[in-house]
Amino acid sequence: MAPPSDTPPPLVVAAVTKTFDQGNSQVRALDGIDLSVRAGEFVAIMGASGSGKSTLLHAMAGLTDVNSGSIRVDGRDLASFNDAALTRFRRERIGLVFQAFNLIPVLSAEDNVRLPAADQPGLETKIDEVMRRLGIEARRKHKPDALSGGEQQRVAIARALITDPAILLADEPTGSLDSVTGQDLCRLLHELSKNDGRTLCVVTHEPTVAMWADRVVVLKDGRVTAEFATSGSHDPEAISEGYRKALQS
Repeated sequence: MAPPSDTPPPLVVAAVTKTFDQGNSQVRALDGIDLSVRAGEFVAIMGASGSGKSTLLHAMAGLTDVNSGSIRVDGRDLASFNDAALTRFRRERIGLVFQAFNLIPVLSAEDNVRLPAADQPGLETKIDEVMRRLGIEARRKHKPDALSGGEQQRVAIARALITDPAILLADEPTGSLDSVTGQDLCRLLHELSKNDGRTLCVVTHEPTVAMWADRVVVLKDGRVTAEFATSGSHDPEAISEGYRKALQS
């Protein structure tokens, strides 16, 4: 079901800048970024190393402060929170998935999934549902070192989804996976968007990942140089061509 027309987008980035000190000078990692992600949309952010894409994702997750501009998630300005409130908001409304999985090695798969939502009512039923949805129900008692890379990343996604966040942010989620497992994971993310209505924003440099998105946003030198719709083609060559043209613009 589509959200009401007056419902704010789950993610709105407005005129965001971020600088880092480097010796006696400053590096502008983000330079006036504007980006909006609609409910149920799957957006891929592409760019070369140093383009600012991971900095942008960390800013959207509230993990990095910005120098100017605003970032609103689920209608809330991240700058309006103090540290404790931001941590709580991030845990409840922002799902995070990273290349390195970031699972707790001494905990089972289901206990890793349980972590962000320990006090949530009906939690055990939610764990059953999300692990079954992601195809890891049979691995729930296993610790991370007994799971394959693909299984670990599915556990990480389950953990990110357990609080029913407004948006799922993923930073190079297939970077530690082989190509076949990576494509299986991309297919799963696509299904979460199309079938479950999840809102997704994925940082990647791989056309074979971006091709599963609805829209590709291209960064260069901290700026959005272009964006284009994928038209659901799942064609890496088309993504590569669109990306090449964006970098030349």
